[in-house]
Amino acid sequence: MLSVDPCGPDRYIPAMSAQTPAAQPETTAAPQAETLPLVIAPDPRLKTRTRLVTAADRTRVSALAQRMLATMYAAPGIGLAAPQVGVDLRLAVVDLQPDDKPAPIILINPKVEKTSTEEVTREEGCLSIPGQYADVTRPERVTVSYEDLDGQTQTIEADGLLATCLQHEIDHLDGILFVDHLSALKRNIILRKMVKEKRLRKNG
Repeated sequence: MLSVDPCGPDRYIPAMSAQTPAAQPETTAAPQAETLPLVIAPDPRLKTRTRLVTAADRTRVSALAQRMLATMYAAPGIGLAAPQVGVDLRLAVVDLQPDDKPAPIILINPKVEKTSTEEVTREEGCLSIPGQYADVTRPERVTVSYEDLDGQTQTIEADGLLATCLQHEIDHLDGILFVDHLSALKRNIILRKMVKEKRLRKNG
């Protein structure tokens, strides 16, 4: 069992958006791993429900998880799901860096088992929707089961920032973005900005 909220409620966005070298961990769980290109919205791969990781995927997943961690740290961010690097698997990585030291969690086939009736609103951002942030309301506490790299079932009981991050990443595995929790008006404003920016990048 794990119940962790090592960062204050205002850490989510600085961790997602800071660009200074100080925001990067001195070491990571995957110092030799190459980074992967991020999938940026709007992209249909971000709206597709991923498939379960099977025994046949295990070798691939171990290497992929290390590259996802390297990509997450380099961004920098505190969570990353496989669809965000164009992979159709139920795999996510999370690291809130308690005490400013890397402490990665690799979640294979994660599943929300239980949520609290109490909710909390926290500003969220996403590496696949760069530069866009909004308040999202989610359950305050969550219990998540998952498999580790050895195929063993683990359980996390989380609150605070970790609970938000876990729900955010598992949403990705179901084709749900944080903007899908917003009103239609707010969501469309953000997505129109993303379409415009993607068009400008393509033409530039």
